[in-house]
Amino acid sequence: MILTKDVLIWLAQLLKPYKLKVVCAVIALTVAAAAWLLLGQGIKLTVDEGLSAGNINRLDAAIGWVILFAVVGCLATYFRFYLMTWLGERISADIRIQVYHHLLTLTPGFFAEIRTGEVISRFTNDTSVIQTVVGMSLSMALRSLVGFVGALILMTFTSPMLTLCVLVAVPFILVPLKLIAPKVRHYSRLSQDRIADMGSQIDETLHEIMVVQAFNAVSGEQQKFTQKVSSALQAAATRIHYRSMLIGVIMLVSMLSVIGIGWLGIRQVMSGDISAGQLSAFLFYAVLAGSSIATISEVLGDIQRGVGASERLLELLATTANNNSGQVVLPTLDSPPKISFEQVNFGYTAYATLFKGFSLQVQPGECVALVGPSGAGKSSLFQLLQHFYPIQGGAIKLNDSPVTELTLDSLRQQIALVPQEPVIFASTVIENIRYGRPYASEAEVVEAAKQAFADDFINELSDGYHTQLGERGVKLSGGQRQRIAIARAFLADRPVLLLDEATSALDAVSEYKVQQALKYLIKGRTTLVIAHRLATVQMCDRIVVMDNGTVRGSGKHGELIKSDTLYKEYAELQLIP
Repeated sequence: MILTKDVLIWLAQLLKPYKLKVVCAVIALTVAAAAWLLLGQGIKLTVDEGLSAGNINRLDAAIGWVILFAVVGCLATYFRFYLMTWLGERISADIRIQVYHHLLTLTPGFFAEIRTGEVISRFTNDTSVIQTVVGMSLSMALRSLVGFVGALILMTFTSPMLTLCVLVAVPFILVPLKLIAPKVRHYSRLSQDRIADMGSQIDETLHEIMVVQAFNAVSGEQQKFTQKVSSALQAAATRIHYRSMLIGVIMLVSMLSVIGIGWLGIRQVMSGDISAGQLSAFLFYAVLAGSSIATISEVLGDIQRGVGASERLLELLATTANNNSGQVVLPTLDSPPKISFEQVNFGYTAYATLFKGFSLQVQPGECVALVGPSGAGKSSLFQLLQHFYPIQGGAIKLNDSPVTELTLDSLRQQIALVPQEPVIFASTVIENIRYGRPYASEAEVVEAAKQAFADDFINELSDGYHTQLGERGVKLSGGQRQRIAIARAFLADRPVLLLDEATSALDAVSEYKVQQALKYLIKGRTTLVIAHRLATVQMCDRIVVMDNGTVRGSGKHGELIKSDTLYKEYAELQLIP
């Protein structure tokens, strides 16, 4: 089957909002096909009643009908081409919107399993293929199909015997379609996958260009990319081979059929079974039918590519968020909530358990520092609290509300995050800070920046708060990016605060200023802090020592130094004064 059921249903859903234009396009297509078919009757009249009969008046009238049919056919073709091309562009835009909206709902676990470059390839290349198919290839295929059926019907009225000869040739066309078309589709999808591999490497190496160059890995990356290009070219060459074979075989069968029918037709004219005009009309229809089949065979490869692209996009759209989000809308909290981890069981895979019966209570308005070696589970607690991953057992609660029962929007509306590696978008300073509260005024943004001690360096930028920061904040230093992220948290003003070592990239002077700002920021909020610096640890009400997904100890810095050997060792090695 050329178009699978799922692809057909999806295309029908995409076209439904534009059914008026679809109907108009089908009408234009039908009128154009009918005009070209009636052109054959005009040719018959020209030959039989004009040329053969020697009647000038009949000849002029026949030529007039031929011109009329040609003009109508050209006008209808214009509307068909315009409407189908517009539908291709519109559907491509709708697909990009649909896929992008869906991608933003998927959990980080999905993007940990699939390469970003492959997603981008599906998002851009595959939608472009569908645009071409709907706007051009599908239109040509439908036009050719209508033309072929119409030509076959008129051929039957003109000469049933010759039409029977045409039908004998049809199986010779269907056999290569059945055998070769699936291979075209398979290698079309394989070619798209190889292009996605190239996109993934480009995305990865260009984003990490400094690391690539610093380790003199340029030649290695060039070789890997050359291999990926060769692999993509090989897949494309195989696809082109089968597509060319399909076109060649169908055209050969079609031409041999026309030649054979022409030979038989001339014999019938010579024997007086049909007129010269009937043979002319029949040959016109035979050529039209043959060219229609040739066109279908040419665009069939594009349609198969479109099916492959559609299936890849449908795979993305069929991917579920898998976070088991609830339906309860938690209103914005007026006071800092209690955070409870109650006998939590969790592992990123079924074979690697991180938390088994993990419990931790954070009281309303309490600031708790999480310390411990890498892999202890500190960042995982942040991710589970925000419900980026589903837990396998136990419960995580804000006050008495399990996060699994809350809608993701209302849950995350309560939480502000300052990550260790601050995220800066390719936009202006003001838009980056405003990400914490999109409708904040410029005065509120400036106040948040002042609280994060970012106002001074922002005003020194070329356009101040309206300076474009470049991709991933390339125009800022690490410390400046960190203070933008802190200003974003100030502006968000949410009752739960998550700090993933928010001062790690700051110099000593900036760290001192931001520490003072953070002391103000955590007031009136329930705060969890992943800490690697002594100043951060001492700022908190309580320190929780974690190791291998368990709580080893809890208390103040001075208490733990005396009572917990792991904390003492960690403090001496990791907690930098």
